[in-house]
Amino acid sequence: MSEYIAPIRDMRFVLKELAGVEQVAQLPGCEEATLDLVDAVLEEAARFAEEVLSPLNWPGDQEGARWHDKAVTMPAGFKEAYKLFADSGWTALASEPEWGGQGLPKVVAAAVGEMWKSANHSFSLCPLLTTGAIEALVLSGTDELKKTYLEKMVSGVWTGTMNLTEPTAGSDLAAVRTRAEPQADGSYRIFGQKIFITYGEHDMAENIIHLVLARTPTAPEGVKGISLFVVPKFMVNGDGSLGDRNDAYCVSIEHKLGIHASPTAIMAFGDHSGAVGYLVGEENRGLEYMFIMMNAARFGVGLEGVAACERAYQRARDYARDRVQCTDIGVRGGPKVPIIHHPDVRRMLMTMKSRAEATRALAYVVAAAHDAATRHPDSEVRKRNQAFVDLMIPVVKGWSTESGVTIASIGVQVHGGMGYVEETGAAQHLRDAQISTIYEGTTGIQANDLIGRKMAREGGATLKSVIAAMRALDADLAKQNGANFAAIRSRFSSGVDALAEAGEWLVATYGADVRAASAGAVPFLTLLGIVAGGWQMARAALIAQAKIDGGDNDPFYKAKVVTTRFYADHVLSQAGGLASSVTEGAEGVLALPEDMF
Repeated sequence: MSEYIAPIRDMRFVLKELAGVEQVAQLPGCEEATLDLVDAVLEEAARFAEEVLSPLNWPGDQEGARWHDKAVTMPAGFKEAYKLFADSGWTALASEPEWGGQGLPKVVAAAVGEMWKSANHSFSLCPLLTTGAIEALVLSGTDELKKTYLEKMVSGVWTGTMNLTEPTAGSDLAAVRTRAEPQADGSYRIFGQKIFITYGEHDMAENIIHLVLARTPTAPEGVKGISLFVVPKFMVNGDGSLGDRNDAYCVSIEHKLGIHASPTAIMAFGDHSGAVGYLVGEENRGLEYMFIMMNAARFGVGLEGVAACERAYQRARDYARDRVQCTDIGVRGGPKVPIIHHPDVRRMLMTMKSRAEATRALAYVVAAAHDAATRHPDSEVRKRNQAFVDLMIPVVKGWSTESGVTIASIGVQVHGGMGYVEETGAAQHLRDAQISTIYEGTTGIQANDLIGRKMAREGGATLKSVIAAMRALDADLAKQNGANFAAIRSRFSSGVDALAEAGEWLVATYGADVRAASAGAVPFLTLLGIVAGGWQMARAALIAQAKIDGGDNDPFYKAKVVTTRFYADHVLSQAGGLASSVTEGAEGVLALPEDMF
């Protein structure tokens, strides 16, 4: 069974040439993120991912997390790996120096995070949730809460969770019923149950800091009556040491399709005296604060899709190189050859390779825009980049994770019958990838957010600016000679036209017939993802060709042009059909009476 090898060559190319990490390093607070430092971080992260995390992935899946008497024991090696992970400073990579973080840009953290997720999806979920909790406390917590919790969370000594979902309140958070009763000392007592809490209980860190949505006695109904509370597993004394056990317990963990080494807890708050909690920010603004965590988590989950594409591709590629079966097509009596010789296997591998590179490029570009949106000294530049990030987060989350499932499934197909056998590892990637399309809102929820909050609300203004940037690439593509660039230009231009047509239709239709618009939401998200990925791939091909024309014979550049050509022929070519599904498909979605399903 092959182990993960970090694709550092492509990561470096995307960071430098597409995401503009050198320009990010000029932003206030990012000055230390020089190319030399970024290279050193990538090399060290790759070593940790390959040597520490990847070897734990398969046995961790087989052993799984184990619940007993309200406690969870992690698979062998996980506790030791997490301590090494925290001691090495990886939990602090992108956090603010004020709280002990290293303050590196989000775009660098994105590349490193992709490695953790490819090497060991289950392990990577613990720091993902902690990062979201840290961001919520930094932006919304009181000085006292920050002083009490942030340094230990940034250092990884303590971990964090998000507690939203309840048995009767899934995506509909207006139905949250967990209670928060105020106490004379300013604290609250929390009573209720939360489900699907990732790393809600484990033995890797000495304390777990839960961020919990609940209602105070005077709260109005609906989402406007939700508040956010910090509920520690162990109380924290005035000197920072741990005190008594809080009344917050894991009463069970879920038995899941995948990510077996990631404990998904059912948490009971207040079964005895009540769990002690502390209000974050103001009452009844909890959902607003939770969305801080959720947006960070949505991008992080999108990276899980990128990571699934890469890991499934590597395993399928390595298997195809080694698996000998049949002679070359068209050769009679010849020797048997590795299956990578066969055209359909090559088609599948190119699908996997191109989608991994396209999702990576888009995610890193969005991460760099986030850095500009939060750090650039010009307010107009910050505003423009934030609008781009807001538009693309649902795409990075939705399209990348759907791509991860598709690519992992193709990986099983490359293996043939052996892909259905757990021992090859291909099946685990497919099982693990599936949850990413559900975490932090299903693909349908991402798509509805995209067409409603991110497009219709502003009349499609940001989408139009993105399409204008895409069209500006046409002149550069037109200057290139040869069949590769002719095909890339033709497919990309048609894809942008299809995107513009579908986007205009959605904006015009949303107010008049929201059901019809919503019927095309997921096809539109897929369309935007495919074309935006093609945009970054076309940029990459132009840069690669310029390197080739300048005399650089690195085969990486030739491969980039060829991979972009494949993406144009086999992925961008789907754009027209998706646009038709958006603009003409609502009738078929909505026409059938419910009793005929």
